[in-house]
Amino acid sequence: MIVTIDGPAGTGKSTVARRLAEELGFQFLDTGAMYRMVALQSIRQQLTLTSDEEIRCLTESSQFDLSGGRYLLDGVDVSQEIRTTEVARAASFVAQIPSVRTLLVQRQREFAAERNVVCEGRDQGTVAFPYAECKFYLTAAPAERARRRVTELQASGKDVDFDELLKEQTARDQRDAGREASPLRPANDAILVDTTSLELEDVVNTLRELILNHPAFQHSQL
Repeated sequence: MIVTIDGPAGTGKSTVARRLAEELGFQFLDTGAMYRMVALQSIRQQLTLTSDEEIRCLTESSQFDLSGGRYLLDGVDVSQEIRTTEVARAASFVAQIPSVRTLLVQRQREFAAERNVVCEGRDQGTVAFPYAECKFYLTAAPAERARRRVTELQASGKDVDFDELLKEQTARDQRDAGREASPLRPANDAILVDTTSLELEDVVNTLRELILNHPAFQHSQL
């Protein structure tokens, strides 16, 4: 069974997806981390973020391991490095390259083959897994999303300006929604959940009940 959770940054989709995977006994696939790994590698190699061919070749030659709760890039743990604001900004640029998206979607499908998976991203229900049994799309007010991100970064010891982060978030939303390759949008059959005024537990509980009551979940347990 495949559960997809899409939506813009700051809606809580990564945390919700990870929790659901743990509680359901499913595998968790953080697809955003893949794009961040490509971005990190591009920064390290000082590549131009709009250099399609160079970044495609880099993506093709890189090894990603997202199992075990760690993020390994070519065998090296980059769990902390991929969470910086610089890498997040770069990821939104490399994610616009069609060939990069094609390569990473292929790897996502390989990961999910013959598994029960909860995956999160921006095109999981529309492109990567259009046949997924359960599709969700999380939203939240822009200011609330920015506030959550600031809180997250400050908790890790980073000093962040709210207004600057909100400005960058808006620009990223526009890039994600306006790109030609896999634009950010809910799948036609996705369930929309506004998380603005909801606690994490409320979102997890709502989605979990919908999944548990889906016929595909019962089949996945056989």
